[in-house]
Amino acid sequence: MSLDADWRADLDAVDAALIDEYQSGFPVEPRPFERVAREIAAETGVEVDADEVLDRVRDLRERGVFRRFGAVLNPPVIGSSTLAAVRAPEDRFDEVAEVINGYRQVNHNYRRDHEWNQWFVVTAGSRETRDAILAEIEERTGCEVLNLPMLTDYYIDLEFPVVNGDRFARESLERTAVSATRISESARGDLTPLEGDLLLAIQDGFPLSPTPYADVAEEIDAPLDDVLAAVERLLADGCIKRIGCVVNHVVTGFTNNCMVVWDVPDDELDERGEAVGSLPYVTLCYHRPRRSDQDWEYNLFTMIHGREAEAVDAKIDELAADHLPVPHERLYSTETLKQTGARYEDLVADGE
Repeated sequence: MSLDADWRADLDAVDAALIDEYQSGFPVEPRPFERVAREIAAETGVEVDADEVLDRVRDLRERGVFRRFGAVLNPPVIGSSTLAAVRAPEDRFDEVAEVINGYRQVNHNYRRDHEWNQWFVVTAGSRETRDAILAEIEERTGCEVLNLPMLTDYYIDLEFPVVNGDRFARESLERTAVSATRISESARGDLTPLEGDLLLAIQDGFPLSPTPYADVAEEIDAPLDDVLAAVERLLADGCIKRIGCVVNHVVTGFTNNCMVVWDVPDDELDERGEAVGSLPYVTLCYHRPRRSDQDWEYNLFTMIHGREAEAVDAKIDELAADHLPVPHERLYSTETLKQTGARYEDLVADGE
C-alpha cells in the first residue's frame, strides 16, 4: 500500500470516526457494535447499523489501516519487561541479532545509529526469568548487555488521530494530563485463572463478530458476565491499556520516529518528565536508570512520531530548546530486526 495520502482517498465520515475515535474506549458490553453504530450516527449524521460498522472494521483491517481489533495489553504490569541494548561488532551483527531474536520473550529488536547499536525488549513472567535471559544473551554473544527497565511511566500511548495532514503525531491535539506512575521490576498482574485464560485468548485480538466478548467467553469456557467483569478489572488495573481498533501507523504515513535520551538532573526528573509527557507531540516519555558503570548517563527517554524525518527533528529541536536544556542523544532506528507482540503464555504461567 502507498504510504502517501492515497490511503485516505475513499474514506468517508464513518470510516474516519472509526479510525480516529475508536482506538480506545470500545464498549465492554455484549453487543458493542450496536452502541458504536448509534454513537457514529449521532456524530456524523450518517445512519449506520451494527452490521455495517462491523463490515467497515473488517475492511479497514484487510486494507492494512488497522493492524488488529481488540485490547492493547501492558507487559510491564502483567510481567517483568526491560529495554536492553548491546554493542554488536559489525562483522558479527547478524549473528548477534539471530541469537537475540531466537528468544520468544524478545518481541522488538532494532538497529539504532549509536555505539549501542542493537536495542531489544525482553518481557518475561518474572524479573528472575527476564534477567536470566539477559545473562544468557551476554554469555552466548560475548556482548555486554545494557539493562534499562522502565522505572516511571510519564506518558506512553500510540493512540492518535491519523485521518489528517498532520506532520507529527498528535499535532492537532491539546496537552495531555499526565502523572508519574512508578513501575515495579517485580510486577505481576496477580491474575486469576480466568483472567490469565482471557489474556491468552485476546493477545492477538478479539474476534470480529457482533458478539466478540461472548465468543471469547465461549473459547475459554466462562460465563459472559464474568468475562465482561474481568475485562473491566484488567482495564482498571492497567493490565489492558485500551480496547479498540489498533492503527497501523506505517500504513497511515507515520514512518519516522526517533528515540531521544536525556541526562536530566535527578531532582528535576519528575517535574520535567511530567511536563514533557504532557506535550501533544510526545508519544512516549519515561524514566529508565542510569548505568554509570557502563558509561550510560541518560535517565529520561522520549519518542516523537512523524510523517517526515524533518518534522520529527524540528520537534526534537523544540523539545531541547524549550523544555529539556540538558545533554541528549538522538538514536535513530535504521533497521527493524524483529517486531512482534509480546507473548503472554509465560507471563501468566504460575511460578515462572
